Amino acid sequence: MRIGTNSGRVGVGIATAALVASAVPGAVAAQDPVAVCELAYYTGEFGAYGESLSNDVIVPVENVINSDPPMGRPWELYHEDLGTNGEAQAYRACVDQHGAEVVISISHEYRTYRDAYLEQVADNDSPVGPSVHGGSIPGNLGGNAAEPIFRAQGADEALGHGAVLQAEDFGAGNAVIFATEVEGFQLAANGAEAGAPAVGIELLARIDVPPEQPSYRAEAQRIADLDPDAVIVQAGSVESATLIKQAQEAGYSGHWIGETGWIQNEFIDTLGTEPIAANESVGYAAFGPDTESPAWAFYSDMWSNSTDTEKFGGAEDQYHFSTYDLMVQTALAAEQAQSYKASEWVPAMRDVGSAPGEVCYTYADCLALIRDGMEIDYEGVTGPGEYTEGGMNTIRSAYVQFNEDGSTADPVIFDTDRLLALYPSLTQAECDDSNVCDW
Repeated sequence: MRIGTNSGRVGVGIATAALVASAVPGAVAAQDPVAVCELAYYTGEFGAYGESLSNDVIVPVENVINSDPPMGRPWELYHEDLGTNGEAQAYRACVDQHGAEVVISISHEYRTYRDAYLEQVADNDSPVGPSVHGGSIPGNLGGNAAEPIFRAQGADEALGHGAVLQAEDFGAGNAVIFATEVEGFQLAANGAEAGAPAVGIELLARIDVPPEQPSYRAEAQRIADLDPDAVIVQAGSVESATLIKQAQEAGYSGHWIGETGWIQNEFIDTLGTEPIAANESVGYAAFGPDTESPAWAFYSDMWSNSTDTEKFGGAEDQYHFSTYDLMVQTALAAEQAQSYKASEWVPAMRDVGSAPGEVCYTYADCLALIRDGMEIDYEGVTGPGEYTEGGMNTIRSAYVQFNEDGSTADPVIFDTDRLLALYPSLTQAECDDSNVCDW
């Protein structure tokens, strides 16, 4: 299997799917695969863990979905790098070169090609857009047939809210926000900045810096001089680890509260474990899996048995399990709708993850119920599989702290009412009567 550093084509499970298709009544020919194209991160700000993010897509497709694909049509994966040429060009390659019916992870640069996407959907009722990394898109965009984007991880700004709540739980009276100039990180920093005064935390400084710098020594020294109770960091895993190490060298020790990407191996590989013991705490505000669910039992076993966990990490990684859930629900919705057309897939995406319906926890079980003509209610690892009107998934917001050996403690789930109290600060797109939007 090849994951390219630019345009990569990965074919998965075609022979197996051919046998399945021949046995499924009404299934279309297996030689008619579904082009599923990931907007991938092999270069640029997130290049350090682009291969891992692609693997998050590949694992559920190879090991779950293509064992019995919707309508007998196997998923054929493509990966288009957006780091060098931009997300808009990667999207065009997915649609124009690969004929993608499913485009995975419309994200930070969506504003640059939203008009083109909406026009494509209006003309072709396709492609649909399940997104792992779309939390920077305002919550009032998406979730409908005209703009069929469904997001797996909630809003980026809400990550900032979680960081503020955790700082409050630590008893912090003041804080510094550090963020790199990447839209998603800036939005999360905005969420933290808006939320801090609401919980009585004084913001000593907000430090915005370019990404991918080899050193943040000047910023680390400024943090040490300010000596905040907590530092809220919205930055890539390597930049974040570099900052923490350099702040320690400058004499600072406190609470470091980061973001979801800190679960990636690159964070601990860069940080090491000594700074964890030297500080009051190091952890991140994100969301947690439901480990008591039968969905977790199946998923975690599948992940451990099909993945190089030394390279890509364990099943508890938020990118791993949220991508798994999103891919499973996307496939179940296609089977329910018997279509990948936006006008049919979108209502099915909502139907398969919400009541009423028979509660089910795995792709195979849910698929069997659908084929028996039953309504289902998919309950996944990430949460209940329900979405807001704008297509944001319901997640279990949580704080995860690192142990001194670099492992992670169990997630501590945030109280929903505390989070909802901060939600009025979330960015909404302002749209005119022609659906031209600004945010």
